[in-house]
Amino acid sequence: MRDISFNVVAGQTHGIVGESGSGKTTLLRCLLGLITPDGGSVQILGQNPARVEGTAQRALRRAVQFVYQNPHVSFDPRSRAADILAEPLINAGLRDRTARAARVRAMLERVQLPPAVLARQAAHMSGGQSQRLAIARALLCDPKILILDEVVSALDVSVQAEILTLLETLQQQLNLTYVFVSHDLAVVRRIADTVSIIHAGEQVEHGPTETVFSTPRDDYTKRLLAAIPGRDLMRPQCLPEKRLRKRRHSKTDQASSTGSVP
Repeated sequence: MRDISFNVVAGQTHGIVGESGSGKTTLLRCLLGLITPDGGSVQILGQNPARVEGTAQRALRRAVQFVYQNPHVSFDPRSRAADILAEPLINAGLRDRTARAARVRAMLERVQLPPAVLARQAAHMSGGQSQRLAIARALLCDPKILILDEVVSALDVSVQAEILTLLETLQQQLNLTYVFVSHDLAVVRRIADTVSIIHAGEQVEHGPTETVFSTPRDDYTKRLLAAIPGRDLMRPQCLPEKRLRKRRHSKTDQASSTGSVP
């Protein structure tokens, strides 16, 4: 990979778009500290994730949580939802069962899952329920940043819309910062404030989402946009009004914001 450079303003969403094999997974591994780049550096909350150790490493891992594309493969299919959600709290040192149960139930309500799912095994949940459970598990660590890897690509369109709305609501309520990886340009245009277009391991375009989508400069970006079926649905007037209001508000505030997450 080369020429990858972006900042993410705290409380906003940065989209990363690219085809299969473009380098998105390698980039995510760098962000998570799983691999160290040969050149340049990654800074998250003022720290390089590949170089922190001990207590600082554990704190950074709690602050940066990951939600996978397919929740069914990230859960033990025989585990109950109650055990899945209790695990991050136990790892964080919360030993009191009553306190854990209260935290879990509050989080279920936040992600709009009924208490009855706690008794279900992961294998018996729908795709939408499983993705809500994955989001809840990540949020139980009280993170500041969520890295979301193709989190709606395996879902039906109607369920996709529900999960995207949930993510937008959670971001506003908890002031979360998202790094949102997807190959679906319509989804990225809906949710992202800024976007990087990745091609063959290189960032070919980067900027505010509406600017990149409305006036793309790179030929690869233009070809991607031209290939989208139903392109009228990509126009700003077709986006949810709540998201448009957030974009207008973000443009007003961005110049004075100092909380950035490179």
